[in-house]
Amino acid sequence: MKRSLARRTSIPAALLLSFSLAACGASNESSGGSGSGSEGEGGSDSGVSGTLNGAGASSQAAAVDAWKVGFQESNPDATVNYDPVGSGGGREQFTSGAAPWAGSDAYLADEELTEAQEQCGGEGNLIEIPAYISPIAIAYNVEGVEELNLSAETMAKIFDQKIKKWDDEAIKADNPDAELPSTDITVVNRSDESGTTENFVEYLSAAAEGAWPHEVSGDWPVSGGTAAKGTTGVVDAIGGADGAIGYADASQIGELKSVNVKVGEEYVGPTADAAAKIIDASEQVADRGEYDFATDLKRDTAESGTYPVVLASYELACTQYDDQETADIVKAWLTYITSEDGQQAAAEQAGSAPISEDLRGKAGKAIDAISAK
Repeated sequence: MKRSLARRTSIPAALLLSFSLAACGASNESSGGSGSGSEGEGGSDSGVSGTLNGAGASSQAAAVDAWKVGFQESNPDATVNYDPVGSGGGREQFTSGAAPWAGSDAYLADEELTEAQEQCGGEGNLIEIPAYISPIAIAYNVEGVEELNLSAETMAKIFDQKIKKWDDEAIKADNPDAELPSTDITVVNRSDESGTTENFVEYLSAAAEGAWPHEVSGDWPVSGGTAAKGTTGVVDAIGGADGAIGYADASQIGELKSVNVKVGEEYVGPTADAAAKIIDASEQVADRGEYDFATDLKRDTAESGTYPVVLASYELACTQYDDQETADIVKAWLTYITSEDGQQAAAEQAGSAPISEDLRGKAGKAIDAISAK
């Protein structure tokens, strides 16, 4: 299983109506130029104006806040609103035509893909760009252990509670030079449904060579550990218990140490550069259109220097809009968030991994194709 399974969310009719009016009416009016990436990192030199309403993944919320600041500095007459209703809700609003742009922690499923292509005016007019890439750290708190290496198989057995002591032979095999205590292992997991859980479980399922027997889901499948709500709860629980290990957004683990994950014959930590490489090491999904960069993450990659435990979140847009005003502001917005400046702003604010030059080039071609019908 390689595609994230983020669930669709029901959207109240009144909210859908408000977004529909925003997407199709004067709220997206623009007085500027095209916003093409060819005229600068922050959009067109003349800037755009108006309001762009989007919705979707909450994982992107901090990044969107950073993007809005940088974008609006270059486009002071523009306003961007983002409702972090969740990936499913964002996809639903986008495929229904209620929002001209959305964020999603999963690329569009087949049924959603057909709906989106219809909204965009044809198969070749849909844009899906994985523009937000966030490493998930395997954080731990074991007294006296300053560095910890783990293979996917060993990690799966730890989180499945088959390995119960830190001096287990399997952990020793990954850490032959470490002084490992006989401390009990305390597994900390999310108590709430979570995209972080889903992506971590997806990694274990793909990379652990059969050692992880559970279905991929946003709900943690193993009972008996320490359950904590939200990222903050998980981090606090790990920090408060000697022998604890858990998973959380790498930007949020604070002073906790993180596991180096075995990739091929080396162990790789959750750095931004290593996390970004997973996109280039993975394959795009075939037959989805020229500007659709949906990617099946190769969680079991052996590519040197690649960190495979990541969350990749997409920007959804069209290459054709009913009016020039909407086309201009969507084009300028996507130009900024995929630029070096935009990606660096997200990295500083949200701890994400800037996309590669290769992906930036592909995204630029898609964004340059945005126009009015």
